Amino acid sequence: MFKKILIANRGEIACRVAATARRLGIHTVAVYSDADTSAKHVAVCDEAVHIGGSAPAESYLRWERIIAAAQATGAQAIHPGYGFLSENEAFAEACAKAGLVFIGPPASAIQAMGLKAESKRLMEKAGVPLVPGYHGADQDAALLQREADRIGYPVLIKASAGGGGKGMRVVDKREDFESSLASCQREAINSFGDAAVLIEKYVQRPRHIEIQVFGDVHGHYVYLFERDCSVQRRHQKILEEAPAPGMTPELRQQMGEAAVAAARAVHYVGAGTVEFIVEQRDTGVAPGRPKQASAPSGGSEDTSVPSVGVNNSEMTFFFMEMNTRLQVEHPVTEAITGLDLVEWQLRVAAGEPLPLRQEELRIHGHAIEARICAENPDKQFLPATGTLQVFAPPPCSEFAVSPVRVDSGVRQGDAISPYYDSMVAKLIVHGDTREQALARLDAALAATRIVGLQTNVQFLRHVLASHSFAQADLDTALITRESAVLFEQETVGLPLAAAAVVAHALLQEQCAAGGGWIDPWARRDGWRPHGITQRYFDLAFHEERHTAVLHYRHDGALHLQIGQAAAPLSFSQGTDGMVLQYAGQRFTVQVELSGEVAHVFTLRGATQITVLDALAHAGEAQAEGGRLTAPMPGKVVSFTVKAGDTVVKGQVLAVMEAMKMEHTIAAPAAGVVAELLFAPGDQVSEGAELLKLSVV
Repeated sequence: MFKKILIANRGEIACRVAATARRLGIHTVAVYSDADTSAKHVAVCDEAVHIGGSAPAESYLRWERIIAAAQATGAQAIHPGYGFLSENEAFAEACAKAGLVFIGPPASAIQAMGLKAESKRLMEKAGVPLVPGYHGADQDAALLQREADRIGYPVLIKASAGGGGKGMRVVDKREDFESSLASCQREAINSFGDAAVLIEKYVQRPRHIEIQVFGDVHGHYVYLFERDCSVQRRHQKILEEAPAPGMTPELRQQMGEAAVAAARAVHYVGAGTVEFIVEQRDTGVAPGRPKQASAPSGGSEDTSVPSVGVNNSEMTFFFMEMNTRLQVEHPVTEAITGLDLVEWQLRVAAGEPLPLRQEELRIHGHAIEARICAENPDKQFLPATGTLQVFAPPPCSEFAVSPVRVDSGVRQGDAISPYYDSMVAKLIVHGDTREQALARLDAALAATRIVGLQTNVQFLRHVLASHSFAQADLDTALITRESAVLFEQETVGLPLAAAAVVAHALLQEQCAAGGGWIDPWARRDGWRPHGITQRYFDLAFHEERHTAVLHYRHDGALHLQIGQAAAPLSFSQGTDGMVLQYAGQRFTVQVELSGEVAHVFTLRGATQITVLDALAHAGEAQAEGGRLTAPMPGKVVSFTVKAGDTVVKGQVLAVMEAMKMEHTIAAPAAGVVAELLFAPGDQVSEGAELLKLSVV
């Protein structure tokens, strides 16, 4: 086994690899950029080497600096994590030439599977079923248009060298193909340095099911069952689970053996994932209906857990791609198998045989992973940046199999920058059944408190509660299909939010006074020596202003009036937060303040309410019309209009790139473009005015 390894990555995966290495007694070396000088992954490793600027192209993609760091520190091997250089065959070859072990597959396997078109041709020769499409080398735009017409719409344009949902566009009709192709190619060049694309039939009601495979240098291969990754936004996964609901033992074995055949065809070594699109047909049978079935040969299931599934004839699978690395969602496989996949990677890279044979692998229970991301789902998942003023996960383990596990590369006080992806943490739960795992995940999300930037925590709770997800009616269109119950949802409400923020203010005043008696003339609560007194709180809730009136009664009781409704209010500090009683109901509430904004967390959900300073807001002007600003730091990709153009509300005016994705800027109202203030390629800060629009 290795004595020292360098981790050529950052964030959560670098911390994940370091945790297993520490348990095995292996010393670790971190690398870091300017932006990551004080990052968590730097702190948890034994040594750290600075490798360049904040942008990945100046640091984490500079493999010559990474190899030099490994040599300088005496590392014997390099773990690439996922993303960055993990699927770069030139980097794998450079490691070998430098006498370093690349903890991953051979460069030849990365190359064979790295280009989607080439890998599909390889799979076609191996007899693995493929989705109808065009995988050719000729990238003439007119030819691609004709191929899309031949295949039939809708089609999927996909970057040939792509991954992670980048460089992908669904085209529903012919007239949208040209613009979608151009956008896809731009994103492909920016993310992978290669504009080549392939075109495939967009499968209706598809499920995204992937098989975890492992190979060793001795020619042994196994599959560690499947993960369902169908719940996606912008072609990127946000919820993954294992095993896949509705999977029969027969189909599991067929897909597992096909995945192993794919790995064997390229002499694969280490951890890899073979991804399949599964086409499902409506049969009237619920995907989660129990079905008696024997375990497949070459693997076995825990018989204490009922099998669920549908007939094989109701599901057809097609090879999509192979990811030649560890996957973000690997913890759900670890949960149902009880294995440490990073340990397997290290052992295989050190030349050891696979720790288990296929027939020794078993499935135990059900696991679900939720990706907590810095983004605003209600604004088309716009990425968010900022400082984690509060980052309080639920009670959990970290980087270890348990009922509740949180893997994260950040700590409270750290910043989410525009240079890297938007993931804050992965929340993984494990239960005996899917129903138990669902309940455990919702409770863990409800106990998660993050303040300082927008996240998708509440959106994830809405997905879990949706009929489709709860009933395991899964496909990649689930978010679109359930949009009515996923977006713009307010689960706390004004009365509870107002009561919580008023009670929190009073509780803080009591704490400031030491919880005891203070001079009544120094009190801030409106106390009077006689009569009933009132105290006013000016609030803003979902951009509407409200006034809450707190009534102090003769007997010391409090009544809170919001609008025309008034009810008794009482509160106390509990072990898990503030215990609030209002309008005949009892709640446990946590309130976190960020300036004037109060973040209210309850079991119902979370919301924000602003306590307005009347003097500060007295002279506030109306928002200036006609200003279009950058919603996040990033680069201007293009403008679709010029000065003098007349536009309509909702028309796309500009395209920006941030956090590895393209984002469109639309007109808030009809008008005439007065002036463009930047040029394509310019870097802009958050809030920078991009263009002036004369509103009509």
